Amino acid sequence: DGQLLVTCVPAEEGDAVAIKTKALIGADGANSQVARQCLPAVDKVPCVSAYHEIVESPVSSSAADFDPQRCDVWYQGRLSPDFYAWVFPHGDKTSIGVGTAQKGFSLRGAVRDLRESIGLEDAATVRCEGAPIPLRPRRRWDDGRNVLLAGDAAGVVAPASGEGIYYAMTGGRLAAEAVGAFLQTANPAHLRQARKAFMRQHGRVFWVLGMLQKFWYANDRRRERFVSMCRDPDVQYLTWEAYMHKRLVRAR
Repeated sequence: DGQLLVTCVPAEEGDAVAIKTKALIGADGANSQVARQCLPAVDKVPCVSAYHEIVESPVSSSAADFDPQRCDVWYQGRLSPDFYAWVFPHGDKTSIGVGTAQKGFSLRGAVRDLRESIGLEDAATVRCEGAPIPLRPRRRWDDGRNVLLAGDAAGVVAPASGEGIYYAMTGGRLAAEAVGAFLQTANPAHLRQARKAFMRQHGRVFWVLGMLQKFWYANDRRRERFVSMCRDPDVQYLTWEAYMHKRLVRAR
């Protein structure tokens, strides 16, 4: 009857439920089971393994190098050989994390070293989290019938920065529009419009950021040059404008 049978497995204890639907949007993360089961010839997307620890922010300025009003991005090979580490305060909590695509690199050890560097080694740990971050959009988001991917499942995380929330929301909207057109016409060709529209809007930015990451994150010498460039006010202006408007900005 043209419908898709989906088995829903609850996260907590309970019986699996089977439902029928005319279309399915898979937004189940970088290791998407929907993609593995439903898409033909699923391409393997390279990923960065990210890990962070949420800690209690210090109530005083006793930490050696911590400012509750500042987000820090660390480009050091000892903390990440091919990506970056970060210290992101958000009120009474702070995220301290690292990312790398290098197998065998100790993420927990790098976070421990970073916490010691900024004087937060004794801060109370609230929780620890880890997840893969895809480094490029999948070449195909739909199965040609009634399944479409969105978010990390589609690989829409910006290289170099690892930003994914904005792109996931944009991809989700485009997926909803594509599925809506599919439901009205029963033409699965509409499902491909989600990826086409996304790449038309953001494909060039993703390509540039991918080249930036591949070259400037390669070793500590290049990372130091990259950080030096980022001290330039004109570079900061261009970066901020591109980040805020999600498009490449021409230099004056």
